[in-house]
Amino acid sequence: MDATKAVISGLNKDQVSKLSRHIDSHEWRTWSNPEFLLSDKGIRLDELSEETRTKVMTVLKLTLSPEGYEKAVGAMRINGFLGELVKSQAVVNEFSYNFVLFGEPSATAPWGFSFYGHHLCLSIFFYRTQIVVSPWFTGAEPNLIDDGPYKGTRILEAEERLGLQLMRSLSPEQRSKAQVYKLMKDPEMPHGRWNHDDQRHLCGAYRDNRIVPYEGIEVGNMSESQLAVLVDILDQYLLFLPAAARRIRMDQIRSWFRETYFCWIGGFGKDDPFYYRIQSPVVIVEFDHHSGVFLTNQEPAKFHIHTLLRTPNGGDYGMALRPLIPGMEQGFVWEGDK
Repeated sequence: MDATKAVISGLNKDQVSKLSRHIDSHEWRTWSNPEFLLSDKGIRLDELSEETRTKVMTVLKLTLSPEGYEKAVGAMRINGFLGELVKSQAVVNEFSYNFVLFGEPSATAPWGFSFYGHHLCLSIFFYRTQIVVSPWFTGAEPNLIDDGPYKGTRILEAEERLGLQLMRSLSPEQRSKAQVYKLMKDPEMPHGRWNHDDQRHLCGAYRDNRIVPYEGIEVGNMSESQLAVLVDILDQYLLFLPAAARRIRMDQIRSWFRETYFCWIGGFGKDDPFYYRIQSPVVIVEFDHHSGVFLTNQEPAKFHIHTLLRTPNGGDYGMALRPLIPGMEQGFVWEGDK
């Protein structure tokens, strides 16, 4: 809260106006992953002074877990590396991200912020001691920095490795049921199941409140060892949350394992690209290997990854929490929809 106030105090009047939105603004929902801005709002880090940019990054650092902050910074650095590779640093760089404030920082009233740009989009809602980090999107192209000052930086490796480990641990019968399509762009897919922008993702940007049918196998029928791997996967998807909030969220997700499903698209050999989804009434996570956007691979490859998390049934943007907040008992109505 104090760190966010420090950002505001260092801005001029025009910057504060560009930064600030009402807590009920419909613009919560207008984050986007592409390198070009579909919705230009807030202050953009690569247009700020180094001092102000550092203040914004301090907000992110104090909000996220240490591991989550490291992951976010890794995504930003990989984005900068990509810009250098394709010589488009003016559009794609380490700080080509927007920071938008919703409401006013407060210890008693709801507020939050959006931090979004290419391959990193975070929606964060606060109310007193509670924090919601949902929806979020994280990606990487390529998935590894192999040169320069950040050489060795890699993200999303655990989500990839653990997903494949879980799929390969299934019995032939389980595997057959979990694998809803054998090919990444399968001719058996119905119209619209694959699209150019999201590819196999169902819950990306501008997909709020989408109804997604369950597919695959029920998690409740997995063995203890399989469930342990599933929990490890989910822990990676909850990494942005501080430790206490992560434990609470994991307990909630565990309580719905009887209605949780795991599905898979693609092969499950060592080098095969793939998609998977874990879905329940309280969480949806997706992992997808994509074809190239900036790089030249026309088919999905393991060095271009997209991941995301949604909280269905009103959890995104703290929606389920809002009716419990004094003054918001009648539920949440988007500003502009009234």
